[in-house]
Amino acid sequence: MAELVSMRKAYGEALVKLGRSCPEVVALSADVSNSDFSYLFQEAFPDRFFNVGIAEQALVDVAAGLAYAGRIPFANTFAFLFATRALEMVRTHLCYGEANVKLMAAYSGVSDSFDGPTHHAITDIAIMRSLPKMTVIVPSDPVAVAKLLPQVAQWQGPVYFRLNRNEVPRLFDDSYDPRIGHAVELRPGDDVTLICCGLMVSRALEAAQQLEREGVNARVLEVHTIKPLDVGALVNAARETRALVTVEEHSILGGLGGAVAEAVTEVFPVPIKRVGLADRFCESGPYHVLLDQYGMAVKDIVAAAHDAICAKNMIRN
Repeated sequence: MAELVSMRKAYGEALVKLGRSCPEVVALSADVSNSDFSYLFQEAFPDRFFNVGIAEQALVDVAAGLAYAGRIPFANTFAFLFATRALEMVRTHLCYGEANVKLMAAYSGVSDSFDGPTHHAITDIAIMRSLPKMTVIVPSDPVAVAKLLPQVAQWQGPVYFRLNRNEVPRLFDDSYDPRIGHAVELRPGDDVTLICCGLMVSRALEAAQQLEREGVNARVLEVHTIKPLDVGALVNAARETRALVTVEEHSILGGLGGAVAEAVTEVFPVPIKRVGLADRFCESGPYHVLLDQYGMAVKDIVAAAHDAICAKNMIRN
């Protein structure tokens, strides 16, 4: 069983390391630094940390000003607040002006499970990827966070970086070499492709193992960058496996599944099944219980893979 590691702690430590190598980096918080571990940056660089209080719109505005002054701001608050309360400022002051601000979206998906639907971020990917100039990244484990964060600092323009609240399986070692905008094939296969991001990568890998025991050879494609999307890798998977399943901790409307469907159907249409949260809110409860209860269990991925393969075979016949 994979080691469980805190993604938010890994983020805080990676941010401190980045701050040491890049003096232009500054961090801001909407009074949640203890929750998302950006307090580690505050301890290391107190003169480069700004707490604006519980004022998410001001958080984005101040970050934009710092960016226009030549800094590289990493703004920290909960994912649902970036996608709702601060959205007008994100749209107008970051995206329209192409401000070089990095939005560190903590407690994404349903990972803030016990605080309920008001604090779940289940539509944020759909919202953020619809904004012109916005880059959207969903790392799948703490190693991915550490590897991608320096690239985020070098990437020009606004970035939405989606972080899980909880301990997640460590999937990769130091040889893992992700690049913004490029999908990563984690497992070969020619019967069906499981396209996944975030925590659901670990569940997709579990599903692939179960499918193998059932005689199904499933490819697993990690898509950590939702925008810009690696269309080439997706179309290649569609051509080679002829059946796709998207797997995400997000609504099936407009997120990874929507992005994949939009890209693939224009070039090489194949059956696509989407695993994620249906068009509904979640209740409160233990994190993994919610994932299983609301359609994001390993068995749901396996079932979707069989459905996609069945649809593929019907087309062939």
